[in-house]
Amino acid sequence: MKKLGIVITDGVGFRNFMLSNFMEESSQQFDAVVIYSGLPKSAYQNKLPSNIVIKELEVFTESKLTWFFRKWKELAHLQKNASFYGMKDNLVSGYPKNNSIRSLLVKGIYFFTRFINSDASISVAEKLQFLSFSKNKITQSYLKLLKEDQPSQVFFTHQRPPFLAPFLYAAKHLKLPTSTFIFSWDNLASKGRMLGAFDHFLVWSDLMKAELLYFYPSVKDENVKVVGTPQFEPYVIPKYETTKQYFLNKFELDADKKIICYSCADVSIGKNDPVVIKAIANAIRRKIIEHDVQLLVRTSPAENDARFKAIREEFPEIVWNVPKWTLTRKNHAESWSQRVPSEEDIKDLRAVLEYADLNVNMCSTMSMDFMLFDKPVINTVFGNEINGWYNDQRFLNYDHFKKVVESGAVTIAKNERELIAQINKALANPTQRTQQRKAMIDLQIGKPLLNTSKRIAETLRQWS
Repeated sequence: MKKLGIVITDGVGFRNFMLSNFMEESSQQFDAVVIYSGLPKSAYQNKLPSNIVIKELEVFTESKLTWFFRKWKELAHLQKNASFYGMKDNLVSGYPKNNSIRSLLVKGIYFFTRFINSDASISVAEKLQFLSFSKNKITQSYLKLLKEDQPSQVFFTHQRPPFLAPFLYAAKHLKLPTSTFIFSWDNLASKGRMLGAFDHFLVWSDLMKAELLYFYPSVKDENVKVVGTPQFEPYVIPKYETTKQYFLNKFELDADKKIICYSCADVSIGKNDPVVIKAIANAIRRKIIEHDVQLLVRTSPAENDARFKAIREEFPEIVWNVPKWTLTRKNHAESWSQRVPSEEDIKDLRAVLEYADLNVNMCSTMSMDFMLFDKPVINTVFGNEINGWYNDQRFLNYDHFKKVVESGAVTIAKNERELIAQINKALANPTQRTQQRKAMIDLQIGKPLLNTSKRIAETLRQWS
């Protein structure tokens, strides 16, 4: 009997693997499927095949000792790869600004890992991290759960959340095969260490496979499979399609005006969102955009729209799409991860992508979403080290995003003047960069969107 254990950690994992075709496909490939959920069981409203059950995981909270070893492991990984701008930037931004006891400890780890950051030392830190929580009651509950279920394989839908390290430990302790999906296009070249060592890896593309083998030299080529990503699969699933008239009516948009969509980042990196939104709104009011246009703003699913209250009052003509994601749990180390999307929001997003004429965003994966519908994309980076705004221009140096810039698939606006000029040009000639957009999609998403879930489920079956 083949039984698949699927670890869903957060709202984006829920979106990728619950709202795509993955559950249906995995239920056909396996005799039984168990979802080990880092989200409350109440989050799962949609109907599942009869051979799938959901088991909610108790929430693990790190001890100070576990935190110390994890921090050591992650900083050593960043130090080892500091020649990559994204890694270096994360090191710089994460350096403590004060001299509290915790900050002094982190500074000590920074100093130590500057000189000792080999793969062997990282492995030692990970072993100590895992040993530090091995007797924890939550870890013991995970061991009991997996011992009872005996899945043929445990599949982690995200490779990074540190609070899932005890569950990986439990699977490895019981000698259960483990696999993971690399969560996002920027994870390998700019983010910290994975939560632990897995047996097999699913990646988006050949590019991502090459990155994985570079940053994790102990991983064997034959244990990595290129499958694409379920993140975009809903765009080819018929139930999420809507008509343009439905879209226009729902958001009260003018059928005679072109639609500019500004898609926000979350507040941690989207601090200049209000600046850009106001620049576009003022340009529309001043009629310096050479087409009759309207502005639709889609906020980040990771937060509500409270920080835009002043802009909403100043520019009542802006249309807002606040993603319908529900916060399912507050008492969590990463509460934003507990926001779960609705099917309605996937329909809304797909409609925005299909019926908007132009997208503006700050170096987001939303660029890829719009490229899939062959829509022009402008990336705004208004802030730098000297103008007083949040320095988002540094993201242009991140390895994953440099490829986008150099491809010509998007244009880059560093100030309001450049943004307005690029808006006018993109609306006048929307297909000018079609070939560059297609090439970027082929590079970043290695397989067709159709049957992504089937490919993943079949691969997991082969590994079980």
